[in-house]
Amino acid sequence: MLFITRWRRNRIARREFPREWAVIIERNVPVYEILPVMDQAQLLQHVLIFLAEKQFQGCNGLEMTDEIRLTIAAQACILLLGRRTNYYPGLRSILVYPHSYIGRHAEYLESGFIVEGPEERLGEAWHRGPVILSWDDVRRGAADFYDGQNVVFHEFAHQIDSSSGKGDSSPVLQHRSDFAAWARVLRKEYKQLRKDVEENQPTFLDEYGASSPSEFFAVITEYFFEKPGELEYKHPDLYNALKQFYQQDPARLWNW
Repeated sequence: MLFITRWRRNRIARREFPREWAVIIERNVPVYEILPVMDQAQLLQHVLIFLAEKQFQGCNGLEMTDEIRLTIAAQACILLLGRRTNYYPGLRSILVYPHSYIGRHAEYLESGFIVEGPEERLGEAWHRGPVILSWDDVRRGAADFYDGQNVVFHEFAHQIDSSSGKGDSSPVLQHRSDFAAWARVLRKEYKQLRKDVEENQPTFLDEYGASSPSEFFAVITEYFFEKPGELEYKHPDLYNALKQFYQQDPARLWNW
């Protein structure tokens, strides 16, 4: 089965990337122009495979187009550059709403009670389930690549995190000692963020990252790719941990 998958993916990756598709990525994902030529070529190969393996569905009347599929796929595949990947193995479908949408929120209180209610959402990711995105916010996050907010990076980081990196982890983190050191850094930084938020101290990282370890990983992924220079300066250990995990160095490579 693995041999067949590799063979099929190699065939897909060798296809010529349609020029009209490249134009859409260049227009909607400005960071593409910043990437070195070799990374650009690898990204387009990843996009071909991603589009061949994932299903896209428009919700609330949104008509699915190449623009939507390519804008999302290109950003999702940026997280996969330069390392071994199995293309988000637990993911089969991406649901896209035209705007933010209403989901159900459940809050677990210390008393044991559960409070439920509606909540406006820009996106969400389910373990071995779909990724759900707001198209308006996908475009906004892609266009402003310096604000530290990117809903595609955020939700696809959840996809990596929910599978503990299996199939999409950096080879260096397959060694137990390296993974333990990496986890210690993230745990320390997460605890510090929670402490700062509880004490109403100003924070560089978005306070939303203090809500849970999984949200922390998603938030720092956004900052790693969109504010790498500032992240490295203010949280050097955290930056180096993410550099090891993603096998990328955006603060150097992309000349921020």
